[in-house]
Amino acid sequence: MERLSGLDASFLYLETRSQLMHIVGLIELDPTTVEGGYSFEKMRDELSRRIGALPTFRRKVRDSIVNLDHPVWVEDRKFDIERHVHRVAVPAPGGQHELAEFCAHIAGVPLDRSKPLWEMWVIEGLADGKIAVLLRMHHAGVDGVTASDLLAQLCTLTPEPPELDKEVLSHTAGDASFAGLALDGAWQVARRPLSFVRLLPKTAQLPFDWVSRALRNEAMPAPFRAPRTSFNKSITAHRSIAYTQVSLSDLKRIKDHFDVKLNDVVLSVCSGALRDYLDNNDELPDQPLVAMVPVSVHGDNDDDLVTQGTNKVTGMFTNLPVEIADPVERIKTIGSQVRTAKEHHGSMDSNLLRGWAQFVPPATLGMAMKLYSSQELAERHPVIYNLVISNVPGPDFPLYYLGAKIEAMYPLGPVFHGAGMNITVFSQNGLLNIGVIACKELVPDPWPIMRAFEAEVKSLLEACDP
Repeated sequence: MERLSGLDASFLYLETRSQLMHIVGLIELDPTTVEGGYSFEKMRDELSRRIGALPTFRRKVRDSIVNLDHPVWVEDRKFDIERHVHRVAVPAPGGQHELAEFCAHIAGVPLDRSKPLWEMWVIEGLADGKIAVLLRMHHAGVDGVTASDLLAQLCTLTPEPPELDKEVLSHTAGDASFAGLALDGAWQVARRPLSFVRLLPKTAQLPFDWVSRALRNEAMPAPFRAPRTSFNKSITAHRSIAYTQVSLSDLKRIKDHFDVKLNDVVLSVCSGALRDYLDNNDELPDQPLVAMVPVSVHGDNDDDLVTQGTNKVTGMFTNLPVEIADPVERIKTIGSQVRTAKEHHGSMDSNLLRGWAQFVPPATLGMAMKLYSSQELAERHPVIYNLVISNVPGPDFPLYYLGAKIEAMYPLGPVFHGAGMNITVFSQNGLLNIGVIACKELVPDPWPIMRAFEAEVKSLLEACDP
């Protein structure tokens, strides 16, 4: 029996019909590399074979009225691949916009909690003869790093199907009896006072350290200080999606020229694209936007009182200086500000968020989310942050997904009430894949943001020329 951590479970508690907590990946594939030729049935059967060695894809959430702690993962004894893998064709002409429109529709549909929390759509009818795969996984089961790792386990370096380890094929996600779930839940809750005693002093010191750093101009931006934009309101379940690719070598050239990190280049380009979008909509603020940047803490030392779970992530706030018109000045500003934010974030205990998440009661969090999502409150309280920008590293070599060569992998994260846009980037085989997903009522057409992203890269490249 594997219990969800408080942070894992919070993504279940936070989910509403409009605030959907799943991660989406759009993969464009070349089907001509599939051994013996592509067919939907062959791809589905090969996925079923490989999932036999991946218990994560066969586990589902189980809870009980007698369980005092967070839910657990158990093996789905009635697992059926046909309930998870679907086939569809986009309408003619089968271009980017038709594909994005279909993906946006699926992204706005909740996952069925009675079965393992993932599904895959194989999308045919694309104009260039390629196929696409839309993979959805609930955030309760994966974060950016673990989603990338799981996806990698469905990939190979060559088109040929791999042999599977017979020992691994016998692994399951386990089970939980009625009594076992209740007793273990009671034990976990009984340990919480000790966790509270450990967390309280560290947390109490946090605001004093933040203020001290702010007085020395060594702090990351504080929450609730962001300017309001059109995408900082209550969201609906309708989604809009756009995506693009840029050369990773171009971004590395910009990085080297300005002596910044690759993530600084990404944040600078996002700032320029958002500046262009906001300016064209006559809502450009005179102060920076604030982005929440997820930071992986996989590999950090874990507190022995923190349930391990799948999600090992914290959040860092950083400014996006959209008020600066010059792209060169903007990237230099971001380089300096991100260094400050990283130093501040690095001084914090990475177990604090996960530790406090253990105490989250589902009913209270659900009620708070319903109150927070009300249109009147969401548009009146100070903006916590403007949007999420996430950077997930991937492999720098060709990969084959179930035998088909991967041409692109576009990541799409969740959007939240009060922050109705998410930009996620994923590096893969010399390319940076950028996906933007938003609430459709707040951002009806996100494609101009992607075009502005491409133009911003070009402007910075031109600034690198002697």
